[in-house]
Amino acid sequence: MNQVDQARESLVPGTLQGRGGPVEEQLRLALEQLAELRAREALQSQFLANISHDLRTPLTAVITHAEILRDGILGELTPAQLESVRGIINGGRQLLGQVGEILTYARGSANQLSLDVTPFVIREVLEEARTLNASLLAKKRLTARVEVHPDVPPVRADREKVAHVLANLVGNAIDFTPADGNLWLRASRIDDRGRDSVLVEVADSGVGIAPEHHELIFQEFAQVDSTPSRSHHGTGLGLTIARKLVELHGGRIWVESEIGDGSRFFFTIPIEAVE
Repeated sequence: MNQVDQARESLVPGTLQGRGGPVEEQLRLALEQLAELRAREALQSQFLANISHDLRTPLTAVITHAEILRDGILGELTPAQLESVRGIINGGRQLLGQVGEILTYARGSANQLSLDVTPFVIREVLEEARTLNASLLAKKRLTARVEVHPDVPPVRADREKVAHVLANLVGNAIDFTPADGNLWLRASRIDDRGRDSVLVEVADSGVGIAPEHHELIFQEFAQVDSTPSRSHHGTGLGLTIARKLVELHGGRIWVESEIGDGSRFFFTIPIEAVE
């Protein structure tokens, strides 16, 4: 529970009794505390957004100059130099991605995210997610299959944000699936709480997630394995952001998994999302 939630708890009438002061005074103090905490959280979110935005420009410059070296524009590199430059590019892109996650999280916390609704075909987004991860899939000899039910129509939603959710889910599936494993990207049409929706599934044959951690992994900055020696690193914001973007559409996201039996992540997107 964060500070704002704790302050909100103090507004429950039963908790205001017996504290040595009038109920009205206790309520006034609790409201002041809640307003102060909300203002502080807004400042923290704005700071994260500002610093993340300012980091993107120099990071992009580092990557661009490294790509110039890689492409031999300033002269040929030795194989060892070329390998080192590729390492700079890969590390820079990874860091840029993490900065982007922080920026998206900060905007979501400050309620600055909105939908840019356009029509698109969900199969194209699934195929694109597979194509963008082709090198990682090949490196671990993973097979990724795309299966879309024929009755899935084009959707009206924010294509970029749906792709962002898929990128997080597919990236996690690749990270936590051993070599020679399998991934599945599926889409079907369902009625989700009375709304005509698309159900998207990202499944893998990986290590799986214990049931007691199913909710934890969607919490901000959460890591099931938080030790310094863990093999998988990141901001701990990927699934938090995915949930925010799905719920922004009016959908929901969840996981079904057992240790040693792979994971199946699901999310729904209304076929006609409201901006």
